[in-house]
Amino acid sequence: MPRIESVDLNLLAPLHALLEERHVSRAAARLHTTQPSMSRALQRLRATLGDELLVRGPGGYQLTPRAERIQAELLHALPRLEHVFSGETFDPATAARTFRLAGTDYTVSVLSGALLGRVFEQSPGSTVLFSRWHHAVFADAEHGMVDLLIHGGTPPPPLRSHVLFEEGYSCLISSHHPLAQCSAMSLEDYLDCAHIVIDVMDGRQGHVDRRLESLGRPRRASVTLPYHAAAASAVPGTSLVATLPTKFAIQHAAPGITTVIPAPEEIGPMSYAMSWHPRLDDDVAHRWLRDTIISTLNTS
Repeated sequence: MPRIESVDLNLLAPLHALLEERHVSRAAARLHTTQPSMSRALQRLRATLGDELLVRGPGGYQLTPRAERIQAELLHALPRLEHVFSGETFDPATAARTFRLAGTDYTVSVLSGALLGRVFEQSPGSTVLFSRWHHAVFADAEHGMVDLLIHGGTPPPPLRSHVLFEEGYSCLISSHHPLAQCSAMSLEDYLDCAHIVIDVMDGRQGHVDRRLESLGRPRRASVTLPYHAAAASAVPGTSLVATLPTKFAIQHAAPGITTVIPAPEEIGPMSYAMSWHPRLDDDVAHRWLRDTIISTLNTS
């Protein structure tokens, strides 16, 4: 069997035309070439394949058994080859793509409902897999294990990113907490409290702890939990403070049980982004997903 690098792929089109037309002149006309040129192509094909391919019979040329088998194989192979060399397309309505995303429980909660509704409305055959956030998640994206990350802050190179939205922070505390009646929490009062730290990565809560450490005023973690929702559930009946994205804190506040107070202004807001590896820049399905996320957030 000849190796692909030893085969002249320019013979593929003449082969297909000859087997379809079963006539040298008609095959030449089909490819807009001359009859002598097509005859030479047939001779080369016979030498390469070790078969006559076309033989004279009653009423004209007939295919040899080998040529019939080749014709059947080309019926399936040629459309695939044409797809390889054509511009890539993505039709959401007929696609069956699996999209692998990763994010914290907060970012997943922001996106999942509205995004999934839009994805499955437009691409019912596709699948969305959300995986948990962990310390090596950026490496997962770099190594092709995750398609898209939804997160706060800036990703490390070589990942690309697009800022999606900005969110401030608030403190969720028990309604019986000494600071429950305050309109805002000062940094001094904040640092005097017992804190729930959400372990986003490496035991720290990303933006919140980076900001405090940059001020030389780190907080003490009384409790460390892996999820934002778990932190909100741990607050009632305690003196603990959970520092949460404001919308999330409001959604998880229980009237008469927990209270939401703006976090110290020194903490500031956080920018949330989606990030991906550059190899997916021009992937049409991935680009569709990115555009869908942006449009979902813009209309929600």
